[in-house]
Amino acid sequence: MLSSSRRVTIPLPDRSYDVVIGAGLLDQTGSLLREAGLSRPIAVVTDDRVERLYGQCLLASLTAANFAASFHVVAGGEPAKSFATAEELSESLSKAGVDRSSLILALGGGVIGDLAGFVASIFARGIPYVQVPTTVMAQVDSSVGGKTAINLRTGKNLIGSFHQPALVIVDTDTLATLGPRERNEGFAEVVKYGVIADRLLLDEIAKLGTHQLTSVIERCVSIKARIVAEDEKEESGKRALLNFGHTIGHAIESAAGYGKLLHGEAISLGMRAASWLSTKYAGLPEKDHQKLIHLLKQLQLPVVLSDEIATTAVMERVFTDKKFQGGQIRFVLTAEFGSAFVSEKITRPDLESAVDSLRESIV
Repeated sequence: MLSSSRRVTIPLPDRSYDVVIGAGLLDQTGSLLREAGLSRPIAVVTDDRVERLYGQCLLASLTAANFAASFHVVAGGEPAKSFATAEELSESLSKAGVDRSSLILALGGGVIGDLAGFVASIFARGIPYVQVPTTVMAQVDSSVGGKTAINLRTGKNLIGSFHQPALVIVDTDTLATLGPRERNEGFAEVVKYGVIADRLLLDEIAKLGTHQLTSVIERCVSIKARIVAEDEKEESGKRALLNFGHTIGHAIESAAGYGKLLHGEAISLGMRAASWLSTKYAGLPEKDHQKLIHLLKQLQLPVVLSDEIATTAVMERVFTDKKFQGGQIRFVLTAEFGSAFVSEKITRPDLESAVDSLRESIV
C-alpha cells in the first residue's frame, strides 16, 4: 500500500473490510487485492466512459499482480440501474465463465457501484465484490455500507439487497476527469454528513470548496463506518440518519425522470426541504437553515425546484419510498447541525408544504 494513503475499517461481525483512500491507488489495485487476501478471477464492471479513461490502467495493475480479468461494459447514467441492464450484465458474466469462485470489481460512480453490487449479491446466489469508486458521490458515500440497488419507474432503489464489499479502493486522482456538474453533485453527501454528524465539516467545505478532498473523504467514510457498524441493515433506526434529505430528494429525482437531475442535485433540494421542516418542527435556527441553503448554492447545487416538476408527482413517489413502513412517515430532522434524529410527527401536508417551499427563490 502507498505510504501516503489512509485506511478506514468498516467493523462488521465476520466481514469487516477496509476503505483505502489516496492518490494513485488505481495503479496499486492488484497489489491491494492481494494484500486483502483476494485471489479470485476478476470480472470488472464499468461504463463506457470510465472504461476509456481507466480500463487500461486497471488491467495493467491486475495483470502485474497475476489476476485473470474480464471486462463487462454497460451504458452509463441512472437508467442503467434497471432490471434490463442487470439481466444484460448477468448474461455477460455467465458467458465469460464467471462463477462462484470469481470476484466482481465495480469501477465507476454510484450507478456502477449499485448495479454491480446488486448483481454480485444475486449472481450464483452471491459472490464477493470490490468497489473502486471514481466520483465524489461514490467515494464519500455510496461505495461504503453495502447497500446495492436498482430502480423502478415508481421509485429509486426499490429493488436491492445488503451486500457488503470485500474492499473499497478510493483513488482521488480519478476525480480530476470529472466535469464541474458531476464533481459538484457529490458534495451534497458531504453536506449531509456535516449536518448529521460533523458541524465543522460544513465550515471546512465552505472554505475549501471542492479541493483538498482526501481528508474530507476520510471523515465522511469514518462517519458512515460508525453508523453502519451500529445498524448495518437499518433495524435500530440509527442508519436512517444517513437519509437526511433523501426522502424528498429521491422523490424529486424520480419525478423529474432519471437522468434529468443528478442524484446529488436532487438530494440538495431534499436537504433544503428537510432543513425547512427542521425549523418548523425541530427548533433548527432560521440562520442555520439559511446557512445551509447558501452553502449549497456556493457548491453550485440547486436549491429551487423547477415548476416543471409538479408537487403531486413528487408526493406520489414519496409514499413509495422504502423507508416508510405501513404508511408511517419516518423523516430525518436536525435541531442543530452535527446531530439528527428520526421523527414520526411529520404529516403528508407537512411534506407537501416542504416541497412547495422549494419554489421560493433565494437571493
